[in-house]
Amino acid sequence: MQGKAMTTSVPDVNFKTLLKNPAAFIAYGFGAGLSPKAPGTMGTLVAIPIYWLIQDWSLFAYLTFTVVAFLFGIWICQRTVDWLKQDDPGAVVWDEVVGYLVTMIAAPQGWAWIITGFVLFRIFDILKPWPVSLADKKLHGGLGIMLDDVIAGAMAAAVMVLIQLW
Repeated sequence: MQGKAMTTSVPDVNFKTLLKNPAAFIAYGFGAGLSPKAPGTMGTLVAIPIYWLIQDWSLFAYLTFTVVAFLFGIWICQRTVDWLKQDDPGAVVWDEVVGYLVTMIAAPQGWAWIITGFVLFRIFDILKPWPVSLADKKLHGGLGIMLDDVIAGAMAAAVMVLIQLW
């Protein structure tokens, strides 16, 4: 008798299945990544209330939170890509949350800066100029998912500082 080929199926992901997988729920930006259009933008929108809650923290506390969110992101994104059996699914948006927090490290207070940071981060994340593109192409898994957005966030943060100096 001939053996049957083993097939692996990708899970059908919806809000209910995400609730059963806490790492994926967070990696999907608490469900924002399920958006059929612009999941990365939706994930960045999730970052705004998080930023709003921590914007008054000391620089040390803000940086610590952001680094922990980055390291935690590597783990949850890796768990999620393993679960989905996909390398870098667009629905995984925790990287956008952390990338936006990086963008806002030196931002002044106010909604104009929150929006400016949002727009700048999305530009760098979508266009992926070098070195963002290098990280995006060369790194894979949880680290690859997270690092290109952190680099995009650092580049957007640099532009935010230049705007402040101008």
